[in-house]
Amino acid sequence: MSAAPGNSAARMSDGGRTTITGRAWTFGRDIDTDLIIAARYLNMKTAEELAAHLMEDADADFPTKVRPGDILVAHENFGCGSSREHAPMAIKGAGIPLVIAKSFARIFYRNSFNTGLPILVAPAAVDGIREGDTVEADLTTGVIRNMTTGKEFQAEPLPEFMRELVAAGGLLPFLKGRMAPK
Repeated sequence: MSAAPGNSAARMSDGGRTTITGRAWTFGRDIDTDLIIAARYLNMKTAEELAAHLMEDADADFPTKVRPGDILVAHENFGCGSSREHAPMAIKGAGIPLVIAKSFARIFYRNSFNTGLPILVAPAAVDGIREGDTVEADLTTGVIRNMTTGKEFQAEPLPEFMRELVAAGGLLPFLKGRMAPK
């Protein structure tokens, strides 16, 4: 693999748009929650503990290769299978700030935002990103740039409410912040 070391960043850019840049790791279709984090690890208590086993049944070396700031890119139906929140928690625990896929399983989509993990639906981008490419994604506009090839793609932008959930760290922190006395 020709990827650069984990030199990824999430930052606020001009106009308050959230931009995420990172090295891409690619996976195929129907990556289920058991491949993301195997059921044998569900007794672990923290996202960081789960992250130590992220995607290991798909690629045994993945937990040692992935770096904080890297981005997951996958084909159709990412996160299918069970409804447990452990899968997006493990991804976040590894420091992965974004998942881009052609499509997501409905419950994984919801659990991602509930845990504060942004995801983008972008079929053309998935076809135009190779493992090791550097990718930049703007959550506000949905623009995804493959910095390695110079190609640009359009994802479905995240609605403001979803960006607020992500910024708060998920649904529970968002609600706590809204209910706190001012």
